[in-house]
Amino acid sequence: MKEITLKVEGMSCGHCVSAVEGAVKKLGADGKVDLAGKSVTVKYNEQTVSVDAIKTAIEDQGYDVAK
Repeated sequence: MKEITLKVEGMSCGHCVSAVEGAVKKLGADGKVDLAGKSVTVKYNEQTVSVDAIKTAIEDQGYDVAK
């Protein structure tokens, strides 16, 4: 398992946390949002999930992932 921390702009509440963590979970990865730090730490299997797919899933929820 690999781990990456991504900066995510636009998160401000519990719904945001659920949306981002849920989007990551649908990919088969495990995400933990740090609302105060405006980031999400994702543990994923690089054989089945790419970083680009994780970023896209988060952006599809309406949040901006720092490039």
